[in-house]
Amino acid sequence: MTFLPSVVQAEHKRGFRLRVVFNDGSENTIDFSQWFDGPMFEPLKAPEYFVRYFIDGGTVVWPNGADIAPETLYSVAGRRRRHRRLQPTRARQQKTGKPSRPRPLR
Repeated sequence: MTFLPSVVQAEHKRGFRLRVVFNDGSENTIDFSQWFDGPMFEPLKAPEYFVRYFIDGGTVVWPNGADIAPETLYSVAGRRRRHRRLQPTRARQQKTGKPSRPRPLR
């Protein structure tokens, strides 16, 4: 089965940039102005309209129905994992070949 990315959180940063978090825990700050072509995206060029985004169907959507496919957002360069230190114990054991003690939270 292939991984199907889904946006689970979005936060406006500045201008036309949103920090999006995906269902695998990775995140990226993306400049959405790269997709502002065509009549559907014309309203998004107004900053006061752009910030009216919401999450629906696993992606970022605007009141006029404009959206960007989550697979497209996921493929934008710069995506990084959140909480890299948090791994299931089993994954740590397989990586090192021996059980490891949980690290204390800082």
